Amino acid sequence: MENIFDMIERLCHDGVEQKKLEEIATINRGGNFQKKHFCEIGIPCIHYGEIYTKYGLFADKTFSFIDSETAKKQKYASKNDIIMAVTSENIEDVCKCVAWLGEEKIAVSGHTAIIHHNQNAKYLIYFFYSSIFQKQKIKIAHGTKVIEVTPNDLNEIVIPVPPIEIQEKIVNMLDNFIELSELLKRESELRQKQYDYYREKIYSNLKGVKK
Repeated sequence: MENIFDMIERLCHDGVEQKKLEEIATINRGGNFQKKHFCEIGIPCIHYGEIYTKYGLFADKTFSFIDSETAKKQKYASKNDIIMAVTSENIEDVCKCVAWLGEEKIAVSGHTAIIHHNQNAKYLIYFFYSSIFQKQKIKIAHGTKVIEVTPNDLNEIVIPVPPIEIQEKIVNMLDNFIELSELLKRESELRQKQYDYYREKIYSNLKGVKK
């Protein structure tokens, strides 16, 4: 099976194209609902704070909902859009993002950038967690107590944009690494539980010698 580097050499004779984000995407700010607008059943939504606390790299279901009246005034993300939190208390967390892979549109709160693009969504997400992006992010982030990145500044981020075929190959490989990592984590947790169990069992049975 052809590896990624051979594929890049075959399909990108002059190297991989480097493009600004504005060349492959449009970026819009999120809406204006707050957590107080959450309800039990309604329009699915993502609040920017949840990106930090509840979501991983990808999602196809939301944890929260807003009512239809509040939803009328909101901004929406569609399937494959990237939802990025652009306000944070520290430079490390700002620009944390999630790829929306669900079929239905979802409302997105303020303090976010909704990135609508024509690339592989997972490829972009993996890029946004790479050191290449992090180094560029530091240059456009501003603030002291609150760190912010504006959608306009995000437009200037430079991204390697190989053909979709290569993007899919990269995504498949990184997906496999994540699956393996999660498997090893579960195995490690199981071993830890076994260790805890036998440690307690052994020491609880080391009873004193009768005199």
